[in-house]
Amino acid sequence: MRVFVTGATGFIGSAVVRELLGAGHQVLGLARSDAAEAALKEVGAEVHRGDLNDVDGLRVAADATDGVVHTGFNHDFSDLPGALRTELAVLAAFGDALADSGRPLVISSVTGLLAPGRLGTETDGPDPAAPGAHRGESERAALALADRGVRVSAIRLPASVHGVGDHAFVPHLIDLARDKGVAGYPGDGANRWPAVHRLDAAVLFRKALETAPAGAVLHAAAEEGVPLRDITAVIGRRLGLPVVSLAPEEAAAHFGWMIRFAGNDNPTSSTATRERYDWRPDRPGLLADLDQDHYFGG
Repeated sequence: MRVFVTGATGFIGSAVVRELLGAGHQVLGLARSDAAEAALKEVGAEVHRGDLNDVDGLRVAADATDGVVHTGFNHDFSDLPGALRTELAVLAAFGDALADSGRPLVISSVTGLLAPGRLGTETDGPDPAAPGAHRGESERAALALADRGVRVSAIRLPASVHGVGDHAFVPHLIDLARDKGVAGYPGDGANRWPAVHRLDAAVLFRKALETAPAGAVLHAAAEEGVPLRDITAVIGRRLGLPVVSLAPEEAAAHFGWMIRFAGNDNPTSSTATRERYDWRPDRPGLLADLDQDHYFGG
């Protein structure tokens, strides 16, 4: 297949591009800068210049390919309504390009939209009270494209997609510990974060592109839930800092905007995904990966 990939030079998207090329697919990657264009050409991908705001260009690129993998997203927590508007416009453009074709569209979603405090499965819908509820509307909009003849599927990614180059929640926990002088966790720290290595996630994106039926939801959770206190313990040990429990007010001050994610209990099952798509994640788990130098500037 010739596949259009958004977020093609990002942390997850770049792994997806390499996975697709390694499996014999052709890739047309979205690039918004000269550096991104050069990176794509270096690995053997074609380039479409533009960004997520250029919906006409996205429509043209999708129309010229056999399918789309959409890993790009505007992660601006200061303007979530704006990020959602952008995402919905992108999905509408892909829907127009792929309608009535049966071609695949694989979109990235998040496990954080599931109801907290219980094991989430692929059949569970978004919970409006979940920390990641802002992604629920876009997931629903994407899956609705199945009614327009698009073979759309959604891959829910965990709070921690880890590996070399990670710049998301776990590195932020490390930065907070350095800044505050303690590695802290809310309450007893028993709340669980599901996790997956970026290379294992990339394999699942390829499998979804190739075989997932219209309307499918997949869970890219290699680990159902790693307790936050265990994550924090590794950070504290590596930085030589105290590991402490934080009362609610202390936790709010320590984590700032991230408190709703840091305290989220989001255990996530991928049993159905593994069985349906023969997905066998085999890269290092979160704690083993976190204990490597690449997370600490070594």
